[in-house]
Amino acid sequence: MNLVCNLFGSSIGRKFIMALTGLVLIGFVFGHLVGNLQVFAHPDKINGYAHFLQSLGPVLWLVRIGLLVCLGLHIWAATALTLESRRARGSEPYGVKTWIQAAFASRYIRWSGYVVLGFILYHLAHFTLGVAQAGTYKTALPAYTLTADYQVLGFTVVPAGTPVHDVHQMVVLGFQPPLVALFYIVAVGLLSLHLLHGMDSLFQTLGWRNASWSRSLRTVVALLCVAYFAGNLVIPGAVMTGALKPASAAKTASAQ
Repeated sequence: MNLVCNLFGSSIGRKFIMALTGLVLIGFVFGHLVGNLQVFAHPDKINGYAHFLQSLGPVLWLVRIGLLVCLGLHIWAATALTLESRRARGSEPYGVKTWIQAAFASRYIRWSGYVVLGFILYHLAHFTLGVAQAGTYKTALPAYTLTADYQVLGFTVVPAGTPVHDVHQMVVLGFQPPLVALFYIVAVGLLSLHLLHGMDSLFQTLGWRNASWSRSLRTVVALLCVAYFAGNLVIPGAVMTGALKPASAAKTASAQ
């Protein structure tokens, strides 16, 4: 009980909550990106992947609930620390704002976090729930039958011939409206900025950073964030440029 009170009732405890939940969320967003990049492979890949996740049933919902709890705790801890910092500073403004010394990501970390929250909610509505989709692909996605087994670690988890949702086409058509694609690009850019500061901070909070390798750590973190942004950018970018098309359109074009 004392441990729980210390975690939720002290500044250090709330920082640890932010760091630990942030670590879980970072693992999720990078894993989510790896799964989404299968859209560039044969449609069997991402369609089989999505069907496999859906087939997990209660396990998938436990993971979703766990992620939502982590997200809620992360937001709560960030908000509590912000209010605590303002109370400690008082109503007297600073004489000089050290804008040059503060890193850009650090200065806007909290605001970018709230924008990212809005992006997550829209992303769920767009692709998971389907309520933010428009046009025929909202309710009339064509059925898809796997032409090859979908395997995980060498084990077949979705056999060929299984009817599944055409997630490949849903993703491609979902990014065709330019405003939607641009919104995703901007939001993922802010998320990458959020990760840039958050990943660096969590290493410090958890005591995994020291003077001898802090510079190298910051370089690795920066490269990871750039790679994350580029990986997410390439999907809507490929749709907008016509490099990524629905499988049916790609077959028609190759036949001509």
